[in-house]
Formats: sequence, structure tokens, C-alpha cells
Amino acid sequence: MNALLTGLVDDAGLFPPTALPPAEAVARHRRDRAAGHPMHTLRLLVPVGRLDEVRAKLRTADRLRLGLIADTAGPGAPADRLRAALATVAADDRLETALIEAPLTAFGTDPAVAVPAVLDATAGAGVPVFLEPAAPDGVDALLAAMGTAAVPGLGAKLRCGGVRAGLFPSPAEVAHFVTACARSGVPFKATAGLHHAVRHRDPGTGFTHHGYLNLLLAAARAAADPGEPAPVLRALETTDAGTLARDLAALSQQAAHAARALLVSYGSCSTRTPVSEARTLLDAA
Repeated sequence: MNALLTGLVDDAGLFPPTALPPAEAVARHRRDRAAGHPMHTLRLLVPVGRLDEVRAKLRTADRLRLGLIADTAGPGAPADRLRAALATVAADDRLETALIEAPLTAFGTDPAVAVPAVLDATAGAGVPVFLEPAAPDGVDALLAAMGTAAVPGLGAKLRCGGVRAGLFPSPAEVAHFVTACARSGVPFKATAGLHHAVRHRDPGTGFTHHGYLNLLLAAARAAADPGEPAPVLRALETTDAGTLARDLAALSQQAAHAARALLVSYGSCSTRTPVSEARTLLDAA
């Protein structure tokens, strides 16, 4: 099971619903780095607009690997802000840019225009870049634009939820996104809404959340046969924890590695819950 779970969870503590203040986010990340749990990527996801807040909370001895996320918060064009953030990180011995994430809407409404704009802003960074379409159903246009760009190190980004019900894509929409990436040989990251291991309805909000283990199994199914969407959809719709855990435990090491080549990681505002739930569910399988 290690091949499935190692380096799965990015630290999204700065983001809702946890939305830790920068001092608390850095302190928690510092503790996680010291503990070094294998499920953690030990990447801290930081919006460009909050980079200075995070830097202000660092100690001299800190060494942080960042996932820099382009945003529109603040003055100036998003591309210029992203370039400036990359330069700031490069000049700070305590920081390293590990990857970049960019919502296409910050760079244009047409992926054929927005993708080259992101690539221009990140030229020379030398790290993977993950591009998020305006909605999951925009993945086909995104992949077409990425194929035209023909630049290595590009991936897609899937938003699985948010603070409104409308931000949660249906299982069918997620299945289409995952299989489209698998067919194109494009890795993807996921973000938002994946608070727990198994698909469930949150009693507080009424939102039905995707589970991160569901998404892992869907990635394994898509990697095995991207032309057959039905098994991918079933994996995403499963709400029985025992069934999901047994299906994951039955994967070969080859299938597990293929799943993780497709699903690179996902951002979680909690770094403790994914670890505890995976241990509980998968150890019992």
C-alpha cells in the first residue's frame, strides 16, 4: 500500500475551511517536516499573494519546499506577480519552489491563449506546472492547448470542492477529467473538498464530498484502461469504506505506481486526518 500513499498529501493549511493564519500554518508545517510522515509531500501550498506573509513567519534555519499558486489577489497582472514570487523564492535560502499551480482564468478565458501565458510566466523555473481549467468539464480544451504547447512537465489540476455546493463536481465530471488525463498521458493534482478518505455527505453543510481514496482507486482504474469509464465512475461513487479499502489493497504494485503517476498528489487543509483515516481503513482491509 506504500506505493499508493507515499507523498500523497500536500499541505494546504492556508486554505479554507481550516484557513490557518500564516504563523500557525508555518508552525504546523515545521512540525510535519520534523515528523516526516511518508504520506506527506512536505510541500506547503502558498498563494502568490500570501508569500510575504509566510516569509515573515520563517526562522533562519527553516527550509521549506513550496507549491506556488498563481492568484489575482493584489496589484499587477497575475503573470508579473507570479514571476516576482518565483524570483523572491529563488533569492531566499529558506525557500525552494517545488511546483507551480495556476488557474487558467487568471491568464485568459481561452486555454489556447492562457496556457502559453502561464508557460511564459514560469519559463526557466524548472519545476512541474499544473494548470486548472475554469471547471472540470474544461479539461478537454485544456489538454488540447497543452498538447499544442508540447512542453514537458505540464500537468492538470482538478478542483473537487469548495465553499459552495456548485464547486463540487459530480462523479461523472470527475471520471471524465481523470480518464481524459489518462488517455492523454497527463498527470494531475487535486485540490479542495477531499477532507476525508471516503465519499460522504457532510452533515454540517449538506455537501457531498469526494473521498481521496475514491480518487486514488479511480486513478488506478483509469490508468489501467482509460477507454473504459464505467469502473472509474464506480470507484468515485463508492461510499462503502470496506469495499473501497479491499479494492485498493487488491491492486498490484504496478497498478499502484501507475495510479500515482497519474494522480500526483492532493492538497489537504488537514495534514493529520488523511494519515489517521488511511491507517484505520487500509490496515483493516
